[in-house]
Amino acid sequence: MDEITLFFAKIASAYLVITGLGFLISTDFYDKMVRGNASTDPVTLNLSGAAHFLVGMTILVQHFRWGSLAEAVVTLVGLGAALKGAGLIATPKLMLRSPKTDKTALKWSGVGFIMLGIYLGYVGFLSNCSTPPFQGIAKMRQYRRVRICVNFPI
Repeated sequence: MDEITLFFAKIASAYLVITGLGFLISTDFYDKMVRGNASTDPVTLNLSGAAHFLVGMTILVQHFRWGSLAEAVVTLVGLGAALKGAGLIATPKLMLRSPKTDKTALKWSGVGFIMLGIYLGYVGFLSNCSTPPFQGIAKMRQYRRVRICVNFPI
């Protein structure tokens, strides 16, 4: 697996797991946030669009790969962020009229985010242990016939 895929998989996994947990733990907060989008300050909306767009384009410029499931997922995360950002910048009124979700949909979204985050976390932190060297710290140890590999960046 390419190092850039592992790099973005690690970052995306942390974001997706934390966001998914937020959807599950703070469902009421996110429900109010989604329902209150229409009254959002235009500057805040534009800044949110800029942040989404820059994150998405950063991923796409460095990683537009479709060779494996992990590469496709990382690329789709970048594509989703870039498209959301472009929509918030270019057509904010249309984005605000998007279908609203209820609490059940938020909870299912949270579960989906966590599952995708766990997959990308596995790919980024654990799956490529058999092919050192890694950029960062890589340690392999034998514990009662079980090989454990930890690949965390410095």
